[in-house]
Amino acid sequence: MDQPALPPFVPHPSWCGCTWPHAADTRAARILRENLADACARAGLPAIASLPELGPLLDAVGGNSPYLSDLVLRDTVAFAGLLADGPDVCVRRILSGLDALPPDTARAEVMAALRVAKRQAALAIALADIGGAWTLEQVTLALSQLAENALGAAVRHLLLHAHDTGRLRLRNPETPCRGSGFVVLAMGKLGARELNYSSDIDLIILYDPDRHPGNGELRHTFVRMTSDLVTLMEARDANGYVFRMDLRLRPDPSATPAAVSFPAAIQYYESMGRTWERAAMTKARPVAGDITAGRHFLKSIHPFVWRRHLDFAVIDDLHDMKARIDRHRNAGHANLGSLPPEFIRDPDAATGWLLGQNVKLGQGGIREVEFVAQALQLVWGGRRPELRDPTTLGALRRLRRAGLLEREQAAILARNYRMLRQAEHRLQMRMDHQTHTLPDTHDGFARFATFMLAPDAGSLACGMLSVMQRSRRSFDLQFAESDAPDLTIAPEDADAADRLLEQGFPAADINDALVILNRWDGNRLRALRSDRARKLLRRLLPAIMAEIGKRRQPLTVLRRFDALLERQWAGVQFLSLLERNPALIHRIVTVLDCAPFLADHLAQTPSALDGLLDMDGGPGALGTVTALVRRHVAGARSAEQVLPVLRGLVCGEEFRLSVARLEHRMSEERAARARTAMAETVIRGLLRVVSAEHRRRHGTVPGGAMAVVALGKAGSCEMMPGSDLDLMLVFDHPADAGESVVPATTPADGMTPRPLAAGTYYVRLAHAFVAALTAPGREGPLYEVDMRLRPSGSKGPVAVSLPAFRRYHAESAWTWERMALTRARVVAGPPALRAELRAAIATALGHGARTPREHGQIVHDVRHMRERLAREHPATSPWDTKRRRGGLMDVEFIAQGLQLLATDPACRSQSTRLALLRLAQAGDITDADARLLRRADLFWRALQGLIRIICGSEVPDTIPPASLEILTGEFRVADADRLLARMDRMAASVREAFGRLLPPAPDTETRATHGGSSPTGQGSA
Repeated sequence: MDQPALPPFVPHPSWCGCTWPHAADTRAARILRENLADACARAGLPAIASLPELGPLLDAVGGNSPYLSDLVLRDTVAFAGLLADGPDVCVRRILSGLDALPPDTARAEVMAALRVAKRQAALAIALADIGGAWTLEQVTLALSQLAENALGAAVRHLLLHAHDTGRLRLRNPETPCRGSGFVVLAMGKLGARELNYSSDIDLIILYDPDRHPGNGELRHTFVRMTSDLVTLMEARDANGYVFRMDLRLRPDPSATPAAVSFPAAIQYYESMGRTWERAAMTKARPVAGDITAGRHFLKSIHPFVWRRHLDFAVIDDLHDMKARIDRHRNAGHANLGSLPPEFIRDPDAATGWLLGQNVKLGQGGIREVEFVAQALQLVWGGRRPELRDPTTLGALRRLRRAGLLEREQAAILARNYRMLRQAEHRLQMRMDHQTHTLPDTHDGFARFATFMLAPDAGSLACGMLSVMQRSRRSFDLQFAESDAPDLTIAPEDADAADRLLEQGFPAADINDALVILNRWDGNRLRALRSDRARKLLRRLLPAIMAEIGKRRQPLTVLRRFDALLERQWAGVQFLSLLERNPALIHRIVTVLDCAPFLADHLAQTPSALDGLLDMDGGPGALGTVTALVRRHVAGARSAEQVLPVLRGLVCGEEFRLSVARLEHRMSEERAARARTAMAETVIRGLLRVVSAEHRRRHGTVPGGAMAVVALGKAGSCEMMPGSDLDLMLVFDHPADAGESVVPATTPADGMTPRPLAAGTYYVRLAHAFVAALTAPGREGPLYEVDMRLRPSGSKGPVAVSLPAFRRYHAESAWTWERMALTRARVVAGPPALRAELRAAIATALGHGARTPREHGQIVHDVRHMRERLAREHPATSPWDTKRRRGGLMDVEFIAQGLQLLATDPACRSQSTRLALLRLAQAGDITDADARLLRRADLFWRALQGLIRIICGSEVPDTIPPASLEILTGEFRVADADRLLARMDRMAASVREAFGRLLPPAPDTETRATHGGSSPTGQGSA
């Protein structure tokens, strides 16, 4: 009796658009078809082998990969299902099956299920890759998910088995991994979800002993479980194997067990971790076991991986590691960068060069692309979290967007990476061997070219070699050392004195300079105790000495550089920074020469150097730094956690702005706005962090909130170097809110919230906020804070309620407080409270002088306060631009006093210059007076800012000649005498305007209290 006809077999549409390589071995392709036809007949399947539309697919498999041919014949039913359903459905089904595998399944059945899943998924992924149905990212992701799901199923089984046998007590046996403390940390390509076709999986096995207190056998249990995991994954049987596991990336693998405890691993990384381990950890992620515990572990070693400060020494470390790979492994030829174009265009020559070349470790290989991405991530990623993409292609894209890689470089590196990963997959698919080496015979390379869809071996070789060479040159740009001759100045050399004379050192200073160089050449400085640091210094010394020799007093500058070097904790990091950024040498020497105060600050706070990189809009620019602040704040759980990072960022930003001003590349107005924007971003972010901590301790006041008001220079967006923050903290809450409300349940951190009376709640919040801003650290506090401009000054509470603020300014405020309020700007807090507070400030500033008596009173108070400040705090030198008669304080008093006199609120502005412009537009002053005073404001602020950068907050009697050049260059005058004369003329003009715009009125009756209680120095100045 005839068998019923089988329904027609229809391949899935996803195979129809594929391009398949020809068979490199036509005999093997024919044998696969014949064997498949027999297998289908035995299984009662349609005659797949005879379908014309599947012929190219079968030829591609049979004629290029004995391993894939074996998979096709080994499970013909699964192969038919793959052809019918397509790779997406098939792989999803396999992954779901692994997820659903019950943990109480027998060990033998688990082993079989894992191997069948690996076998079927390997075939599906390979066909999707070979035919171009999937992108490289889809292929590597599917391989990684297969490994993850297989590990997950195995670990669930092993944990439950340990629980059932009494070796562990799991909190949730039905979900064994949760809370188990056993973590499988994926490293390398699995961690980055970039697994290749026949890759090992790099793992670190960790456990948290705190999850199993009192279990004296815990270490033995988890080590045994790790051994069982290796067996489950690696052991070969009739069904094959799953994945080879490599556990050598764990801390100190020669001395530690296969499973390492959290405390031991953390101590190792904090005390002994090396650069390559930092690079490895950029890709680490928990993939099986207790995922939450794994994330906590990675968070605990975050400071080891992502350094707060820029560390260019990592580039040399990775370069040395690559050099060791080149020396100790047979990775192929080593002259890729020097190959001439005609060689690369010659098919025979190109093919010969590539024979036996390692596409992973060799020159122009995958590892070089990975090193470029990882090196730049490790240097910059601590400050810029958006660069932390574990995938190589993703990292290249982010580095390009950040301006750290040129577009062309990023493109060629990505192109080479894709090309070589495809080549790697084809090499491994042939026999399922973990190989990265191209065929070493011409015949073998020709077969490989066919598998790569190339028209012939020569075309493939020329194309590959061209891309690899360009990629190698990009690697060299990041890593290669200079081949320049060694021109260093060694103190023992006979011509050392002559060399220093040539560099510009006076003869009288030569001996002293040689003493300093001799100190560097020995082992006396902590920063220069390593051979590597001394080698770096020798390479840099010619450039450093040439730059120092150009200065007026080179010996003085050399001594300051010596002091800077002496205070470095890590000379390699500092000198690597200079080597990778040669422009820094000029900038640092400029600081040492012209700004002794800034030079001392730099020596005491090396992290300030970070602010000097990419000064003109690159990674160190304002938008980037403020964005960094926001990102770090967003991820912070406490002020203590985020303050060290913020201090480094603020310090670096201040240094960046100061050097930009010294080099005349930035105006005072722009620098002031940048300083203020930085301070404002810190205030807003820190208020959110401190408020969140406060809520965890004391709950919330329903309907309540607190806002921050900036006054003084911060309020007017005119912050100078060293400006403190004049702040006022105002809170509001409903009248019936007696105390804070705490949650009914105890939070996860175990801290029991304690309610507070509403007023006390906000006063304590204010204290915590100010304490965070002023807490000292290695770089000093974030900011000095002055709260004396709040109602009742230093005698009043640190935070004031909104009704109390309104009442105080309606009934008790003095003129000087209203003057200070002209620069009040609400910078942080909820929008509703900010709007109410702005309205309250506008009301407090009042209606202007409605009567002659009010007018006279305001003028009298302004003049009286200025006279008092002149008596109690007179100018100490001509360079005291703030307090001298006709100086900055007079300009600000004019602007503030006239705003109080004006009846139109539109005349007011926190900015002195904008207020003067609005007063002129309203007709309260002439256009000529507005021009004069606006010019004077900018002149005095620019001068004061530069003097602070050069000399610090103490006003000097005299200024060193090198520093005077900075001042005269800023104002384009020939010498100091002309600058002083210009200052005198400006002061005389302002004094005349002050007397005319705020004239004395001796007949006006005044309140004695108005002029007598201003804070020392008057905060608005």
